[in-house]
Amino acid sequence: MKIILIGFGTVGQGLAELLVEKRHELERSHGLDPTVVGISDMLKGSVHDPAGIDLAAALDKASAGEPLSELPGGVDWDALEMIERVDADAMCEITYTDIKTGQPATDHIRTALSKGMSVTTTNKGPVALASQDLTELADENGVRFLFEGTVMSGTPLLNLIRETLAGSDISEMQGILNGTTNFILTRMESGMDYDAALAEAQRLGYAEAVPDADVLGWDALAKVTILANTVFGATLSPDDSPCQGITEITPEQISDAASTGKKYKLIGRVWRDAAGVRAAVGPQLIESSHPLAGVGGATNAMTISTDTLGEVTIVGPGAGRRETGFSLLNDLIQLGRSR
Repeated sequence: MKIILIGFGTVGQGLAELLVEKRHELERSHGLDPTVVGISDMLKGSVHDPAGIDLAAALDKASAGEPLSELPGGVDWDALEMIERVDADAMCEITYTDIKTGQPATDHIRTALSKGMSVTTTNKGPVALASQDLTELADENGVRFLFEGTVMSGTPLLNLIRETLAGSDISEMQGILNGTTNFILTRMESGMDYDAALAEAQRLGYAEAVPDADVLGWDALAKVTILANTVFGATLSPDDSPCQGITEITPEQISDAASTGKKYKLIGRVWRDAAGVRAAVGPQLIESSHPLAGVGGATNAMTISTDTLGEVTIVGPGAGRRETGFSLLNDLIQLGRSR
């Protein structure tokens, strides 16, 4: 399988590390021989080698802050030129997320699908805003569009629903979809105020210097929109659903909740009722007996309500270099099987 990587930041490098580490296992266990023939990154430059790029050397360049274009096969192409010019079976789209426009990732994905490349992405923007159109474009061109890593990083929520829960009717999904806010709320349970907990999250790398996407709920909103559209067949946009973050929650509220056996969690919820499919993000009081109440730190979790098994809860990491890289690797294995 010839692959191009569009984006070579933290997640792209995490995938590259896994491809180097698991090369023999992938071939032995899955019959997959992935060869990266192109990499394009807005900051790090581009490289193309039809025989396969030395990923260890590319990782060394990235680690040293040196341009990829210094590698054998270095080129001055931008991402779209890389997609248009290179012969590949699959593209991993791993650029930055713009939840308002979905660009430039959506154009990258459209170009690749139209050219006959399958696509896997961890980019929430295109999936939240255009998942139906992109899936139809993939079908028209006889390829696949996969996006396991857009909701719970490497924790296989979408695969669980698509494969293991096939045949079940899902009426509701609710869960912890943002590790940063869950970490902050967990620290506030131990007595910290919001500002101190946020500062610790930033120091540990869980929160950005400008943390609005996390603490105001926008990241979780993108994820529930993806679930509404891909699992429930809705056509929602992020602006269609109410969204509230955690910035107004006080230590006193958390203490009062604890005295009644409850915990505050930022919950993303998707459900179907007589009015159709709806989604929402906001702080909720969760009974201590519920599986979501015991999920602390930067961990994610989702409880799925089904007609066959009742409630099923999946818990796992919602972020991380290796964890998110794994979601791309898993999608590549799925693509290999489908071929």
